[in-house]
Amino acid sequence: MMTSNNITKKDLNRMAVNQGSLGMEFSWNYERQMHIAFVMMMNPILKKIYKDDHDGYVDALVRHVEFFNITPQLAPFVGGVVASMEEMKARGEVDGEAISSIKTALMGPLSGIGDSIFIGCIRIIALGIGLSFALNGNIIGPLLYFLIYNIPAFIVRFGGARLGYNLGFGYLNKMKESGMMDKVLLAAGILGIMVIGAMCKDMVYTEVALSIGSGDTAQSLQEILNGIMPGMIGLSVTWVYYWLLKKKVNPLVLILGTMILGIAGKAVGLF
Repeated sequence: MMTSNNITKKDLNRMAVNQGSLGMEFSWNYERQMHIAFVMMMNPILKKIYKDDHDGYVDALVRHVEFFNITPQLAPFVGGVVASMEEMKARGEVDGEAISSIKTALMGPLSGIGDSIFIGCIRIIALGIGLSFALNGNIIGPLLYFLIYNIPAFIVRFGGARLGYNLGFGYLNKMKESGMMDKVLLAAGILGIMVIGAMCKDMVYTEVALSIGSGDTAQSLQEILNGIMPGMIGLSVTWVYYWLLKKKVNPLVLILGTMILGIAGKAVGLF
């Protein structure tokens, strides 16, 4: 049951299937991935929450164009949680940093669950059934694939938006009253740092080709660095990019610079 006089079930249902929600990967980019789609998904609700507070609305828009990436079907669940927290923010009960921390904490675990269910399970089942009909020339094959994959997806979208809102609204209030909110934010921050560290290790592909020594005794510098801390170079490169972005360096300049540095490094045998 909704506990707010502001956000309604209709608002949440619309959020679950609006352009931003259904277009989570349409505007995907390397810098912030699904951030534009997420803020489009949230925009109607943010307008309603901050209808009499222009500065609060602008602040919310800026807050939600931060990095975001998740299994698209589970984005409305995060949207529901965020909607409840934005209402609390409008009443002065939480700050913007708390909302960003909860968002960051939810991305990794929900993506792991969502990718396993939708990409690793439902899509494969739907594809197998659909292909078995399509290979025999039966037009029902593509239709079955579409239905088997999308019916669960839309159930999760609608149900997730409502569940996220109700859980967020009810439990976040209880946590705030009991003093658990600070502990959750600390845990969310730690989890967010762990997620960023894992992404640096697995998504930043930087290896040094230099070797120390000669002949059979030569040892790769990359192996030495991995022995100290696996992913050290990737983490270092990530922090350099983070520092440059804070200095307002254009992301396009960083992309072009990375390409030039990579080609030059390969040519001289550094990478």
